[in-house]
Amino acid sequence: MRVRRVDDDDIEAAVGAGDGELARALAGAGYEVLAIDPKPGGADVLPVALHELDEPAASFNAALAVTSLHHVEPLEDSLARLADVLEPGGVLVIDEFDVGAFDERAAEWWLRQRRALGAEATASPEELVGEHRAHLHPLERIIAALEPHFHVGTPVYGPYLYRWNLDESFRPDEEDAIARGEIPAVGARLLARQQPAA
Repeated sequence: MRVRRVDDDDIEAAVGAGDGELARALAGAGYEVLAIDPKPGGADVLPVALHELDEPAASFNAALAVTSLHHVEPLEDSLARLADVLEPGGVLVIDEFDVGAFDERAAEWWLRQRRALGAEATASPEELVGEHRAHLHPLERIIAALEPHFHVGTPVYGPYLYRWNLDESFRPDEEDAIARGEIPAVGARLLARQQPAA
């Protein structure tokens, strides 16, 4: 997603956009938005992978990636491209699901909430964790791929599972389970600042 505040040309961003909901919200708040996703879910999202983004170098001063980098392929090339289209010192805001922190306790908690909503369990907690770890990038790998191009801040962990086919009403229960040490926090938010190539 590319974002520019209509009354401030200095604020821009590039983001993986999914169905474009966030892009539309930003547009409604007065930003110009170009949303990208290789498999867009909305007509206002450009169907392009991050590593294939055809924009000039240093054309964005900020980027936002919301639960998208764990899916990005090829990860290293994509993050190098993102660094290229960000201006020196540009900020990347990351909101992620850390599959490396996702364990059987978290999977069981999530499956239990889904069952409470009437969904059938199609996998055991062990199968769910194994499937996700086999196909998604853990935050540790994302950070390692960012570090050649960005100064990466310390992740702040918190709830995420309520956002995954549940809803906001499950957030307090997830926060309580995390606070009691029953499940790990698998959501992570962090900032990264583009560092100019040496």
